Amino acid sequence: MRAIVMTSVGGPEVLVERDVPAPQPGVGEVVIRAEAIGVHFAETQLRSGIFPSPAVPPFVFGGEAAGTVVEVGAGVDRGMIGARVIATTDGTGAYAERVVAAAAAAVRVPEGLSLTDAVAVAVPGAVALTLLRAADLRGGEVVLVEAAATGVGAYLTQLAGEFGAARILATAGAADKRDRARSFGADDVIDHSDPEWPGRVRDVLGDATIDVAFESIGGESAAQLLDLMTPLAGRMLFYGLLSGRPAAIGSADLMPRGLTLTGCGGPAWLGRVAAARTEILERAAAGTVTPVVDSILPLGDAALAHEKIEKRAATGKVILAPTV
Repeated sequence: MRAIVMTSVGGPEVLVERDVPAPQPGVGEVVIRAEAIGVHFAETQLRSGIFPSPAVPPFVFGGEAAGTVVEVGAGVDRGMIGARVIATTDGTGAYAERVVAAAAAAVRVPEGLSLTDAVAVAVPGAVALTLLRAADLRGGEVVLVEAAATGVGAYLTQLAGEFGAARILATAGAADKRDRARSFGADDVIDHSDPEWPGRVRDVLGDATIDVAFESIGGESAAQLLDLMTPLAGRMLFYGLLSGRPAAIGSADLMPRGLTLTGCGGPAWLGRVAAARTEILERAAAGTVTPVVDSILPLGDAALAHEKIEKRAATGKVILAPTV
């Protein structure tokens, strides 16, 4: 079968299309004939060495695929054969025509929802739902969503009002992305490509303060937001590293302001996200949330997909399709 092999740690060029043996299901596993493969920002960081590699190269890369179950291993209900599912892996094996995954990691895709849309919404939408529940909105809050036009931010912007936000401030780095954030429900949108963007947030807020900040950029800008947050009640949920650096915030920054910073990561957090996939897929099937797709590329264009994401040129999910 055809698959994308990560030949070494490095730039997008290390992702090479090759013929490899088709995978066989082990105990508790399924084999999926992939039709839509998700490409994630975090995968560009795995490939480049910013995050530790899930395996020693060379190996078949990728952590998410949707398609039809064609084989099952021992201990798996044979009724799953023929089911349309979306599944996650440990970061290996998903950029391929056939993908092996744990049956427990495979979620059925509702009728009426395309596999492409399922890939677009499953992970970022589930993260958004989990973040909103962790934020514990009570109604009437001012929230800030960074990178609000794509990925997790797009779904936070779409859903925040339902969860209780009264005003949604958003950031986006390009004019078309700012327009999209407004279409998703943002009341005010700030250009975060401007190094002074936290000051623009201050201008937009007026006499108001930020009750909840969904922090995905990291770096020094996160600390600059602290004085804009509601004393004693403001909370920041840190879940991304778009700048490539953690949020430059310590306990000494939080204590005098009475603020909280929640790190949204780790195995327990990922378990909550996985549990939310079924709900977000059902919401997408019902039309209450809009999947955001940038482009569908042939499997062999995996390197191009990574380049697009790294250059911030994607306006939604980039998807690989083995049959294109």
